[in-house]
Amino acid sequence: MTPVLDVRGLRVRFRGAAAPAVKDLSFAVAPGEVLAIVGESGSGKSVTALSLMRLIDREGGRIEAGELWFDAPGANGAPGERVDLAALPEARLRRLRGEAMAMIFQEPMTSLNPVMTVGDQVIEAVQAHRPVAAKAARARALELLRTVRLSEPEARLDQHPHELSGGMRQRVMIAMAMAGRPRLLIADEPTTALDVTVQAEILALIEDLRAETGAAVIFITHDMGVVAQIADRVLVMRRGEPVETSETRRLFAQPAAAYTQDLIAAAPRLGSGAPAPQDRPQALLEVRDLVARFPLARGLFGGARREVRAVDRVGFRLDRSETLGLVGESGSGKSTIGRAVLRLVEPTSGSIRFDGREIARADAAAMAPLRRDMQMIFQDPYASLNPRLTVVRSITEPLAIHTDMSLSDRRDVAADLLRRVGLSADHLDRYPHQFSGGQRQRLCIARALSVRPRLIVADEPVSALDVSVQAQVMDLLLDLQAEHGIAMLFISHDMAVVEKMSHRIAVLDRGRIVESGPTTSVLADPGHEHTRRLIAAAPIPDPTLERPRLPVGREPASPIFDIGAPVPPQAFAERGAEHWVATA
Repeated sequence: MTPVLDVRGLRVRFRGAAAPAVKDLSFAVAPGEVLAIVGESGSGKSVTALSLMRLIDREGGRIEAGELWFDAPGANGAPGERVDLAALPEARLRRLRGEAMAMIFQEPMTSLNPVMTVGDQVIEAVQAHRPVAAKAARARALELLRTVRLSEPEARLDQHPHELSGGMRQRVMIAMAMAGRPRLLIADEPTTALDVTVQAEILALIEDLRAETGAAVIFITHDMGVVAQIADRVLVMRRGEPVETSETRRLFAQPAAAYTQDLIAAAPRLGSGAPAPQDRPQALLEVRDLVARFPLARGLFGGARREVRAVDRVGFRLDRSETLGLVGESGSGKSTIGRAVLRLVEPTSGSIRFDGREIARADAAAMAPLRRDMQMIFQDPYASLNPRLTVVRSITEPLAIHTDMSLSDRRDVAADLLRRVGLSADHLDRYPHQFSGGQRQRLCIARALSVRPRLIVADEPVSALDVSVQAQVMDLLLDLQAEHGIAMLFISHDMAVVEKMSHRIAVLDRGRIVESGPTTSVLADPGHEHTRRLIAAAPIPDPTLERPRLPVGREPASPIFDIGAPVPPQAFAERGAEHWVATA
C-alpha cells in the first residue's frame, strides 16, 4: 500500500542553534493508519509536526535536509500525485493545508483568534477551500461543533474563545481541523486539555474519521494510555532522533530500547495507590456554600437577564499538608472554584476561610499580605508567562513583590528551582517562546514554589508534561508538601494523577460536588454514576485491555452550564465516616 506520507532523512535546525532539533528522521504512515509519536518534552515531536506542515519557518527553524513525500489529491477531481512537501512552493502548500492535510495544535488559546467569534472561525475553515454559501457554511460549522460534543453549540457559535474553558477551546480546534475532511491529520497533543470522558469520545471520533475517509493520522502525545488506545504503530523520539518504531502491542510487551521501557514504566496507572491520610488534621481552608455566577451578555434588543451558574453551593475543607483533588468534566466548575478561593474570581456568595480568617469579601488591601501564602499554577502556561520577561524574572516575580531579597539571591533561588523541575540553570536568560509547552509548564510550577506558599491551587499542573517529567514533578510537589506543610487544591482530569497526588477527592458535575471522600474509598467503590463514568473513561497504558467506547457526536444528557434554571435542593446520604454521594 502506498503511504499517504513518506518522510526520508528529515533534518531541522533552528536559527543560531549548534545542533539540529530533528536529525535523520524517517518514517511512513499509510492510509487509515494511526502513527503515534512519543517522547519527552523537547524530543522534537512538535518540531516534526510543524515541519510536515512547512510551518517551521515561522518558528525560526528550517528544513536542512530530507524529503517529505505526500500523496496529494488532484484539483477538480483530477488524479492525485506524489509531491515533496519540503520542495513545494508556498502557493501550492496553502491549497493543501486544511483541505488535504490539517493540524490540531497543542495550545488552542494561542491558535484561536481572540477577536473573532467561534462560529466565524469555524466558518472560515469551512469556506477556506470550498465555495460554500454563508448559510450553508454556518450550518456545517454547527454540525462540526455538535460532532465534537460542545455543549449548547448554537450559543457557542456567537461566543469568543475567552468565554470557553480550555477543553471547549480544544474541541473548537478539532472541529476546524475536521472541516476539510483531510487525507492527513496531524494531532499535536489534541486531548491534553480535555477531561477523560471527552478525551475518550474525541479518540473515538478520530478513529471514526480515519475509518470513514481512510485518513492517515499522526498523533503526538506524552500519554502512554492514549497511545495504547489509539495507535497502530509508535515512533519513539529522544533529543531529535528516532529511538525505535514498532507495532503498538509489541512496543508495550517488548520495548527494545531502555528509554522506551522508562516511558512505559513512568505512565501513571489507576490503582497504584494514594497518599496516606493525615494523622492530626488541621484546617487551613474552609469553603461553605460557595456560589459563582456570571452574567451573559444581552442581545441587541435586550431581553431577560441570563446567568451562567458555574459553581453552585460548593463546600469543602482542606487541611495543612493535605491535597484535595477536584475532578470533573470540562466546564464542571473546577477552575472557577480554584480561582474563587484565591479571589481571582469574585464569588457571588458563600464563605471562604483561610487559616481562620474570612476572605470571601476582603478588599484588595486585606488580601495583599495573604498573596504570598496563596499561589496558583495556571492551566495555560503560555498565557500565564509574560513573553517580555526572561525566565529568571518570571520565576522570581513573586519574590520581588513579597520580599526584599537581592537580585543575586533571587537568581540563585531561580537556578535551584529550575533544577528541581527538570530544567537547567542555563535557561535563566531565555524567554518563554524558546521553550516547548511542557517546559513552559515547569517554569510556572517553579514560579509558584518560589515563595514557599502555604496553599497552592494547581490547575492541571502536569497535563502538559511528558510522563517521565510528570512523575518527577509530582514527586517534587509531594516532597515539598511533606517538607513545608503545603496544602494543595489539585485540579485535574487525569484520574491516575489525582489518585497519586490526593488524600481526598471531590467529584464535580455542572458546578456541584456529587461525591467526596478519601481517594482510595471513592476510586475503589464509587457511589455516583458520574464518578463511575470518569473512572471508566480513564486511559490505560495497556493495548491488550478492552475499554468501553463512549458514544460520539451526541448531545450530553444535560448541559454543562445550567443557565437560568432554579437550583434544586440536594440531599446527601452518609457513606462511611467521610465518603458521601449526592442522591438528588
